[in-house]
Amino acid sequence: MTRYIFMVFAGACSFGILSTFVKLAYREGYSAAGISFSQAFTGFLVLFVLQLLFSREKGFKGALPVLLTGAAIGLTTFFYYVSVVYIPASLAIVLLMQCTWMGILLDWALFKKRPGGVQAFVTLLILAGTVLASGGITLDVSLKGVLFALLSACCYAGFIVANSRTGQQMETLKKSTVIMMGSALSIFIVNAHQLTVAAHFDWGILKWALFLSLFGTIIPPVLFAKGIPKIGAGISAIVMTAELPVAVICSHIVLQEPVGWVQWIGVMIMLLAIVLLHVWKEKG
Repeated sequence: MTRYIFMVFAGACSFGILSTFVKLAYREGYSAAGISFSQAFTGFLVLFVLQLLFSREKGFKGALPVLLTGAAIGLTTFFYYVSVVYIPASLAIVLLMQCTWMGILLDWALFKKRPGGVQAFVTLLILAGTVLASGGITLDVSLKGVLFALLSACCYAGFIVANSRTGQQMETLKKSTVIMMGSALSIFIVNAHQLTVAAHFDWGILKWALFLSLFGTIIPPVLFAKGIPKIGAGISAIVMTAELPVAVICSHIVLQEPVGWVQWIGVMIMLLAIVLLHVWKEKG
């Protein structure tokens, strides 16, 4: 169990650094659509080649649910990247972490797992921590950016729940390949016009595609595909919050985004709330 928890943890940390470097790519004139699609497509190509070389399974039987799971993480990435156009990366990751309580509601809506008092308390703690960690969402913060970040969190919650229930008998490398295929397809469908007409593509985007695909679409999906089915959606959602402090620290060091002690208290409250949820689930 510990090994699989570490896999999900490492994948979350890898995912946590992305928003900072996407901000750097924006400074070179690239768009969220171009970056997210090139990242997903590059990741798919690499995984597809690896799957052809090393996978023992042939064919893609039962791949449709996994493909749709990939669409969820693709939209998560795209909406998240759009959000950091308008708001600081440190705020975007805080809002993305709302996927925890959204996942609770999703379990309730789809699988009739009604949340209890502990889950309600944890949700309130997460929301309180969000207010502090964000530094207080004021009128000068872009509402558009906030909404895109929350939309990303919704998709992320869907990915966590779906990934824990689909493709469990599928080989890890093949599952990761199909997930990335779904990811690239969903991003392309949403941004077809921009990608075919107005996208800024040149050799410069290749370095970002390779870097972001490595840390965003190759390492995390492989680790998630292996680890999440073993430890379950609930524990996975908790472990994956590791990307919160990683993203905040990275944005502070690389982008010089200010992070005060009040924001760190908020981050700690959010992490504490998620740990409490984990302990409650374990005792249950």
